[in-house]
Amino acid sequence: MSTEKTSRPAATAVAHPNIALVKYWGKRDDELILPVAGSMSMTLDAFATTTTVELLEEGAATDSFILNDAPASGKPLERTVAFLDHVRALAGSERRAAVTSVNEAPTGAGLASSASGFAALALAASTAYGLELDERALSRLARRGSGSASRSIIDRYAVWHAGTDDESSFAEEIEAPDLRLVIVTVDAREKAVSSREAMRLTAQTSPFYEAWIGSTEASLEEMTRACAAGDATRIGEITESHALRMHAVISSTEPPVRYLAPGSVAVFDVAVRLREQGVPVYGTADAGPNVCLLTTPEHADQVAAAVEGLGEVRVVGPGPGARLLDEQGA
Repeated sequence: MSTEKTSRPAATAVAHPNIALVKYWGKRDDELILPVAGSMSMTLDAFATTTTVELLEEGAATDSFILNDAPASGKPLERTVAFLDHVRALAGSERRAAVTSVNEAPTGAGLASSASGFAALALAASTAYGLELDERALSRLARRGSGSASRSIIDRYAVWHAGTDDESSFAEEIEAPDLRLVIVTVDAREKAVSSREAMRLTAQTSPFYEAWIGSTEASLEEMTRACAAGDATRIGEITESHALRMHAVISSTEPPVRYLAPGSVAVFDVAVRLREQGVPVYGTADAGPNVCLLTTPEHADQVAAAVEGLGEVRVVGPGPGARLLDEQGA
């Protein structure tokens, strides 16, 4: 398709991370980033990524990528250029671009910065190159950069359908009760083993991988029912058990990968003690040491107070999907 009449010199988009309550872990297709099973998540109202894509003059030879005020190189730059190449192929354009992105969350620390990053990039780049995409198409596009980015396109709560091909693998919004996550940042440093590498190791070396796939499909079905019923307790129970299953299968790789640190376990232990006192709170953690405690709005402050001193604490709720910013930043 031609973009001569619809492309824009630049576009800026903002997107937020999402925390999976039923986890995505494992690909059936590395190029298309098709997952082995579906997943479900909450898009956050915090830790935004803001990304600007500016088209360069005709004849510019390379793309550029500034991340958090510093030129990116290595894998981050390679992934961004590969994503732009895909957008250019869809748009029928050869123009290079300058990308500027700022993450409010720690980058590569298990707080889903790649999800917000590629969701924002998908919207900004597709707009700059003149693609007119509906929400489903935009979710599919974001998926090509990072699987979990497909969910950050969506408001509040999303289910990512595993699908069988590029067309059928996308995220869409589902209804769920109003919940809160108390995020405890135990360690903001970039993790030593990327999620992509750990996923590859899990699929290749874990003896429990096939069981993980089947249990994830079952957990998603049960989670969908719990959300439809507004059953916050069952949502929490599934969230915690599925997170611990994921970390168990990751630790069964060869060589083993361990994301949870002693401080992470301490946060999970607080959730157990609070539940014994009648507080509805359940732990989850993505591929990193930082833990999120799922609870109801009326208990969020109590939960946050209970984990003070175990890391940087922030209470977040369901947030908006990816959106464009105008020239005034609104």
